Amino acid sequence: MTTTESAKMETIEFVSKGENITIIERLVDDLCEKYHIQEEHYGNILIALTEAVNNAIYHGNKQDPDKKVVVKYRADEDQFSFIIEDEGPGFDFENVPDPTSPENIEKPNGRGVFLMRHLSDDISFDDDGRIVKMDFKSLSKPVSIDA
Repeated sequence: MTTTESAKMETIEFVSKGENITIIERLVDDLCEKYHIQEEHYGNILIALTEAVNNAIYHGNKQDPDKKVVVKYRADEDQFSFIIEDEGPGFDFENVPDPTSPENIEKPNGRGVFLMRHLSDDISFDDDGRIVKMDFKSLSKPVSIDA
């Protein structure tokens, strides 16, 4: 794992092994503690970011230890931004099956992109899905629950 800083954007890079998800969990813990982020935001960030990194490790890079996952991030008291990159073939992010539809509801996987879209404030996919950008905003305010 390597960490660098460039214009407030920091970078963590690691090989595609499942156990490296703990690096991301520790990052979220450290950032949320440093910026005093409320527990509701912490949960959203942790789940969405670990889903994105899991997808990069397992689906993008197929756990190939010769391929790396790169996580870039910028954080302050009110907003966290993350960019997750893998070296895989990409995927059709516009046509991900809906995990809430009847034919998918009992499947044990397939919820990652759904969760990422619902838990982040902004999300985009670039480079055929090999790059995921997620923003979490208004972190100094309580989580709003849509009625």
